[in-house]
Amino acid sequence: MADGLPHYITRGDGPPLLLLHGYPQTHMMWHKVMPELAQHFTCIAADLRGYGQSPKPPTTPDHAPYSKRAMAQDMIDLMDHLGHDTFHILAHDRGARVGHRLAVDHPARVHAMTLLDIAPTREMYEGTTDAFARAYWHWFYLILDAPLPENMIGADAKEYITKKLGLGAAGLGIFAPEALQHYVDHFTPEVIHASCEDYRAAATIDIDHDNEGGMIDCPLQVLWGQNGIIEKCFDPMDLWHKRAVDVVGKSLPCAHYIAEEVPDLLIAECLPFLQAHGG
Repeated sequence: MADGLPHYITRGDGPPLLLLHGYPQTHMMWHKVMPELAQHFTCIAADLRGYGQSPKPPTTPDHAPYSKRAMAQDMIDLMDHLGHDTFHILAHDRGARVGHRLAVDHPARVHAMTLLDIAPTREMYEGTTDAFARAYWHWFYLILDAPLPENMIGADAKEYITKKLGLGAAGLGIFAPEALQHYVDHFTPEVIHASCEDYRAAATIDIDHDNEGGMIDCPLQVLWGQNGIIEKCFDPMDLWHKRAVDVVGKSLPCAHYIAEEVPDLLIAECLPFLQAHGG
């Protein structure tokens, strides 16, 4: 890893495909789909700023170092370092929010993008209901002022992360033991704090950036779990049509962690879409 750049692994050959993970995971979440994707793309699976082995810069009162704008710029810097002027994106959860911001801020760089199990951040906060708040309790817990959530999570970080990963409809069994251990091992105090900052930024400065305007111009595919909260609490296609010029999407028979629960179905949906657009 070059100084200041995100940690990443790369596999395969072909057009570049940037893979971005979600909370509370790392690049390891792609381990079930990378072998097949690497037959068609040069896959670059990166740890987001603050997660895994990527840098964890100090924060500021406005949480700007953990804004999705800053995290997206990290990925632009990484792809510049690797010599990829343009690329595709496949991203889940927090990584999908980084991908959203990257495509708005750097539209010329992205051929096409697949986002997994999110609706736009601003609209999800605006559309908060009792059911959503109960299911996505961490959205409101992690944004509390430091160090309250950090200290409480850190008191038993392994218990927290395994419970968090296992709360979805699919349970903990979808995670390969080596992947689960990787997530636990990398859920350090520094990552706990940085990930809280990620959520604090999402509830504040990220919404300010969203309010500046800007549409996703590249072809966008959105996929979400029909057994998850996005399906239950939102109309994702309606919301994405308001944020993207060219969007297609559907639900898949799974919950939140699509790449680990139904990897074959994910590949069947995203591979032809990404291959059909550029690169």
